[in-house]
Parts: sequence; C-alpha cells; structure tokens
Amino acid sequence: MSDSLLSTSDFGQLRAFVAVAESLNFSRAAEKLGVSSSALSQLVRGLEERIGVRLLHRNTRSVSLTEAGDQLFQRVRPAVQELAAAFVQTRERGARPVGIVRIHCFRTAAALFLRPLLRPFHDAYPDVVLDITLDDEVVDIVAGGYDAAIRIGEVIDQDMVAIRLGPDLRQIAVASPDYLARCGTPQHPRDLAAHRCIAWRWPGHEKPYKWEFVEDEKWFEVAVEGPVITNLKDFGLQAAVDGLGIAFASEQMIAPHVAAGRLVKLLEPWSGLFPGYYLCYPAQRQMASPLRAFIDSVRSISKESAD
Repeated sequence: MSDSLLSTSDFGQLRAFVAVAESLNFSRAAEKLGVSSSALSQLVRGLEERIGVRLLHRNTRSVSLTEAGDQLFQRVRPAVQELAAAFVQTRERGARPVGIVRIHCFRTAAALFLRPLLRPFHDAYPDVVLDITLDDEVVDIVAGGYDAAIRIGEVIDQDMVAIRLGPDLRQIAVASPDYLARCGTPQHPRDLAAHRCIAWRWPGHEKPYKWEFVEDEKWFEVAVEGPVITNLKDFGLQAAVDGLGIAFASEQMIAPHVAAGRLVKLLEPWSGLFPGYYLCYPAQRQMASPLRAFIDSVRSISKESAD
C-alpha cells in the first residue's frame, strides 16, 4: 500500500481481515459484519493479493494466522477498532440521545451540580432518564451499575476519569451563639475533647468520622464525642443550630446559617483545603450518547457556577 490515506476499499479489507482474525471463523465473522461468507472471503483474498503476502492458513475445517498475518493483525486491530468507534460516536452525536443514565452523587453535591441542570437537561434531552442515587457512601461505580458519580476528589479510584467541577473545599467547626455562651469557645482542635460534639458517620462505617485539621502543613485527626451521631450532615448541622453542640461541615453547608447569625465559625486557622467535587466515570473507548450528554451538561453547570 502507498503512504497515502486509506481508501474505502482499503478500510473494508482491513476490517474484514481483523474480523476473521479475531474469531478465526469466516461464518462468525461474516455474521458480525453483516455480509456473506463468500463476500468476506473475497475481501480478505483481495487484501492478500494487494500486499502480496499470505495472511491466513485456511481449509474446510480451520482458519489460522500466518506469521505475517499475526503481525499485521496486532498492528492494525487497534486502529480499526478506533476508527469504528469514531464512526459510531459521530453517528450517535447526530442522533437524539435515548436511554437511562445512572448516577451516584454525594448529597451536598446534588444541590450544586444536579438540581440546576434537571430542567434544562430534560428540555434538551427529553428521551434521556436520569436515575439518581443521593448517598454519601463511597460505592464501587462499576459494581453498583452506575454510569457516573459525583464525589469529593479524595475518594475517587485511580482508574476513573475525573473532571473537576469546583474549587477545593474546607470543613469548619461551628456552634450556635447559645452553646458558646453556655460552654465556652474552643481555642484549639484539641479542646474539642472537652466539648459536646455532633458526630457524623460515613454510611457503611461503624465508628464516627474523626474530624480532620491541619497544623504546620500537616494533617491530624481529632476523635470527638457528644450526644448525637448521625449519617446525615444536614441533620447534625441543624442540631448545632438548636444549641446541642459543635458540628463540623463544609463551608457551603454552613454559609446560610453563619450569614443569618445562627452559627459561629470556630478553629478556622486549622481548617485546611482538600480536593473538591469531581464528576468521575469509568474510562471507555466508546461512550453512549446519553452519558456524553449528561457529562457535557454537568461541565456546563460547573462552569456557570464558577463564573
């Protein structure tokens, strides 16, 4: 073959050869490509004649690759698969996305990135259903049958594709003015041991989460105790508003209460930044159009919120 771009017949012959080399069976390969066995045989023979090399050993009962055929198969198979995937994806982009996208999302992220897109997404893609699970448990996305997840960066598996949706986050201890008047104000995270704290537990964990702080650029943990342990941070935050004790939550969650004077920030010098929210999904060669539409919509919402 020359060094020029592949012609239509070139690609058809290579695609036919790869299909036969994958299954080592002309009938199965022909069925996969939607052509007759005789037409497939002619395509492969035409390729052999064009390059002047025998690629397959074949008789009435078996098909096998020659050494030259195996070398060509290893070289061209990824390229043929990539071209086929590109054609399919391009065709799907022109078609109207239809189907279900299953999403696992941390509760606090839902208000930021999912709720704002629901109406415009439905208007743009009326045939796509978003099946959303709101939960703070760190589930296995693939094993759980989810297409994508929105969670903080610290709990994303390394083999996932991750797209940053927002800035780094901070968790801050807060208490009501009433509680501080009655029980005093902690001056250092170690002082929390002497206070009533509203603990939070990761779903699926037996013990409460240890509050994390930073000092001299090093993170450390503080085990807290108090009258309430909950798996819902907003429930614990409301208990703090009611004067029950000190809570620990993200700046976004506490902001309305702080602005209204219902809660007071504590121990801010020790509240460090950690990776914020990301959209993550398994790496895949060919992405379904409903999932692509959802990813593009979430990215658009995150850009709007950043602006």
